[in-house]
Amino acid sequence: MPQRITSYIAFACALFGLCAPLKADPVPGSHIPNGQRSVVDDARLRQMIGQMVLVGFLGSEPDADGYARVVGQAKEGKITGVIYLGRNIDSLKQVRQLNEGLQRFAATPLLIAIDQEGGRIQRLTGAIGFKETPSESTVAKSMSPAKAAAVYQNLASALSDLGFNLNLAPVVDLNVNPANPIIGKLGRSFSADPQTVETYAKIFIEAHRAKGVLTALKHFPGHGSSTKDSHKGMADVSKTWSDKELLPYKNLIASGDVDMIMSAHVINDKLSFSTQIPSSLSRATLTGLLRDNMHFKGVVISDDMQMQAITDNISFEDSVLRAVRAGNDILIFANDKHPDPLVPEKVAALLSEEARKDPEMLERIQKSYENIMRLKRNLAPAVSEETTLVRER
Repeated sequence: MPQRITSYIAFACALFGLCAPLKADPVPGSHIPNGQRSVVDDARLRQMIGQMVLVGFLGSEPDADGYARVVGQAKEGKITGVIYLGRNIDSLKQVRQLNEGLQRFAATPLLIAIDQEGGRIQRLTGAIGFKETPSESTVAKSMSPAKAAAVYQNLASALSDLGFNLNLAPVVDLNVNPANPIIGKLGRSFSADPQTVETYAKIFIEAHRAKGVLTALKHFPGHGSSTKDSHKGMADVSKTWSDKELLPYKNLIASGDVDMIMSAHVINDKLSFSTQIPSSLSRATLTGLLRDNMHFKGVVISDDMQMQAITDNISFEDSVLRAVRAGNDILIFANDKHPDPLVPEKVAALLSEEARKDPEMLERIQKSYENIMRLKRNLAPAVSEETTLVRER
């Protein structure tokens, strides 16, 4: 029988004060005396913040204004990477050319990300000559683990060949609600069984790692039971979620098979202890549960911060501050429906100002920077271990 984690977290949160609602969700108390806190100059601080921002861009050609802008932002260290949407893809040759240009001019190696889950969710398609992958549901139902490994090895090899080093997959949500409009109905879940999900997710991850491509488990702490699509508004899973949805995360973390975990824009008051705050902005969920209880030490990446679950309910400024305080290391701004090419600059201004006033925010930024640069060393030996350390003076 699955371990009942929820009651433990409830106790821990009550004990350590992690269960405050959205309007009063406190910042973690610093354990470092004031006189020993790091002092970071503004340029260095903005460099660290830049590593926390991953953006989408407009255009699909090297001479497109949107592409030129993100190249400039990468060169100045304002972004940690980019995410491709369908609008950016015209041909395989063009994609490879764009990715080579991005890495050539970047101040530090970039995360070049794509959602290539398979089935309905894949940006690279057969229309441009890319070999498509079946959905997770189809893979788990129709393929042996050995056959699935071959399929995912081919996928990872093809992504690596094009210059992608981060696949925002696999989905490890359990197929609790087959009628779920964003998970179950799209075939995005391997299974309702946690062990099956874990088995095939591990195959997916290992295939990508073998080709130097990072992966991100999603959508923590579980989106599989929802009845709504968080792209279109807030989804509440409080009454339908169960702690067995944590099992794939728990076991894959324990086996060392997790590079990144994506936080979900879903309400789950069993974990956040609030009917207002989504998991992606909940310190009780991302720090109290994921970090402290489940012992995840890797990178936490948000789902798109421009999804309506966020933008319809909270301001840009508040969402960014809460996301960082909650424990997200990287924030995604896909720039899809309402693109804002100046997001990196806005985030840097907001967080740097807050860090100057709030030592705990500065510590969060430093920790995220260290997590991200440690992850990037798995991609590029050129990222020195020294770059993960914030200089004190």
